[in-house]
Amino acid sequence: MKKVFFLSVIIYYFTLFGSLSSETEIYKKIDLFGEVLEKINSEYVDEVNPSESMDSAINGLLQSLDPYSAYMSPENFDEMQTETSGKFGGLGIEVSMESGVVKVISPIDDTPASKAGIKAGDYIIKIDNTQVQGKSLSEAVDLMRGEVGSPIELTIRRRGEKKALTFNIIREIIQIRSVKADLLEKNIGYIRLTSFNENSSKQIKKEIKKLEKNNNVKSYILDLRNNPGGLLSQAIKISDFFLDNGEIVSTKSRKNSENQKWFASKGDITNGKTLIVMINYGSASASEIVAGALKDHKRAIIVGENSFGKGSVQSIIPLKNKGAIRLTVAKYYLPSGKSISEVGVLPDIEIEEDSDEFRIKTETDNQLNYAIKLLNG
Repeated sequence: MKKVFFLSVIIYYFTLFGSLSSETEIYKKIDLFGEVLEKINSEYVDEVNPSESMDSAINGLLQSLDPYSAYMSPENFDEMQTETSGKFGGLGIEVSMESGVVKVISPIDDTPASKAGIKAGDYIIKIDNTQVQGKSLSEAVDLMRGEVGSPIELTIRRRGEKKALTFNIIREIIQIRSVKADLLEKNIGYIRLTSFNENSSKQIKKEIKKLEKNNNVKSYILDLRNNPGGLLSQAIKISDFFLDNGEIVSTKSRKNSENQKWFASKGDITNGKTLIVMINYGSASASEIVAGALKDHKRAIIVGENSFGKGSVQSIIPLKNKGAIRLTVAKYYLPSGKSISEVGVLPDIEIEEDSDEFRIKTETDNQLNYAIKLLNG
């Protein structure tokens, strides 16, 4: 059954992408795959589970497309759905796959990973005693799942560090408060957005209204550092809060009929006050849409580091076997027409991060302190 399913996937894949010149060539490749599978099952030094081999082959096909496409077995798909109900503990990191190793897109504020000191751009090379090299992203994520309160050890490779770093973390239920706000220097409205969930835009609007009641507020800082993204709809709404008109973002897919553009409506809820947007390497996806749109319209000064460069749209597509695939179906484009993918958003003023945590109102956060000085002239 698994073999029939996988062969169907191969036929669909080659038909869809037009990789082979004829139907005869397609069936030659299918025969070749069957021959390789047979040789593995009969000749490989260790006994191989054919079902697991098929799952790995399917996942390999998807991950050959990009780091974000992946296969979820029925068990993994079910676990993913269960995890969202809060029955599983997590670390609070957004990850992708790069060169066969799990790469941290961003640790989320106030989660076990961020408290332990995990950084955007870290490479996870070992989970407990298991080497990550050669495993799929879904397999690695599965290893990081566990019961709330259970320990996990991550071995990390980090840019600039000669030796591997080891982090011992306790899994927790991840509960994210996506918006935090404060008044800095008596006249700067500070808004920290940690993710783009379904309530983020409402929370930001509420906080801005509170800050606007203070007549002394002259400018705003929107802090998107270490924000791994989330819902496109929220990125559009939040960008719209600060724009009076113009394109916010567009998506392009293989089908012209599915290409879309989103535009800002009239009305800037801050009344055009000076705005700084802070980003770093952990700012990805929806964060890059907001920063890029505000930069292209010259509505905000972008301060910090180059963002991650995740400019693609993934859909979870259920399969007949009750598993699913996460498949890239479109790419984001900024108002300038530039793609975010693998490029990211370049800050107007580049300031390197020199601390593991963001501590508001302290000298350790040089990026935030620079933004405050810039606004105070």
